[in-house]
Amino acid sequence: MNLRPDQLPALLDKPLAPLWLLHGNEPLLVLEAADAIRAAARRQGFEERETLVVGQGFKWDALTLAAGNLSLFGGAKLIDLRIPTGKPGRDGGDALQRYVASLPMQTLTLITLPELDWQARKTSWFKAVSEAGNCIELNAPERERLPEWIGRRLAAQKQTASADALAFIADHVEGNLLAAHQEILKLGLLHPEGALTLDQVQDAVLNVARFDIDKLRQAVVEGDPARCARLLYGLKGEGAAPPLVLWALANETRSLANLCAGRDAGQPLPALLKAERIFDPRRQQAVGRALGRLSQGALRAALMHAARIDRMIKGLVPGDVWDEFLQLALRLAQRP
Repeated sequence: MNLRPDQLPALLDKPLAPLWLLHGNEPLLVLEAADAIRAAARRQGFEERETLVVGQGFKWDALTLAAGNLSLFGGAKLIDLRIPTGKPGRDGGDALQRYVASLPMQTLTLITLPELDWQARKTSWFKAVSEAGNCIELNAPERERLPEWIGRRLAAQKQTASADALAFIADHVEGNLLAAHQEILKLGLLHPEGALTLDQVQDAVLNVARFDIDKLRQAVVEGDPARCARLLYGLKGEGAAPPLVLWALANETRSLANLCAGRDAGQPLPALLKAERIFDPRRQQAVGRALGRLSQGALRAALMHAARIDRMIKGLVPGDVWDEFLQLALRLAQRP
């Protein structure tokens, strides 16, 4: 059964289901959910715990043995199965399907996985496990929802902050949710309960944002010029390789150009998105909006701009590469 993360707290006060599956792109949230389940299991009498970490050479018989080796005193047991790669392999997939088809008595099984791609979600083992137990996907909040997420975390420690202060924190921890969590805890240690001022937040919060290429591509497609500028500034400061930045911008431009040409030729957008291997619903929506504001002519000009930057990186023509990156990103992120 697929559940939302916000449904978990209520379920922890009830008799726990025998099988839990946690996965997502944010390790902090997966860890917190797993810790909450483990704590609830201890309260409900699961006194023994066995942790299995799937790595190279892991023997899947260990899962069956763990389920069979109950305590001599008859206590309930928690089996904590962790698959860091998210890929159990053929033997592991078969073992998981057999395991969930006949869950052991007096045993609670917690399986944690990283972010799974669409191919992994379609495997037989994942379908079998998610249907046999409670499955929760825990992803980092989208950029526009990050201030709200920070606000809820502050409220949990009985603090509040203005919209400007929340936006300031979000800008300085973007892409690093663990750092956001640590900065929020620090604010709780530095200041008493109640309202935090913008000055207090600015004095306490470090610039721990992680700038990566994928976020730049996302900002370009979503038409967010300010974020494009901030991300490029961060990438430059972190010493990102110009060829990698150019590859990201040029690849995004070529993809949009292909989609635009196909759409103008009368081809259905769903088929075009599939051909470009764009499956994420959020990204599909952003691309659709981008196609509404970018023409074939504008995209051709952007590709020519990218070619000029390539020559600049190779030292064939003069110019400031990072300034050209900004101009290219703004060209693609332009809004009507």
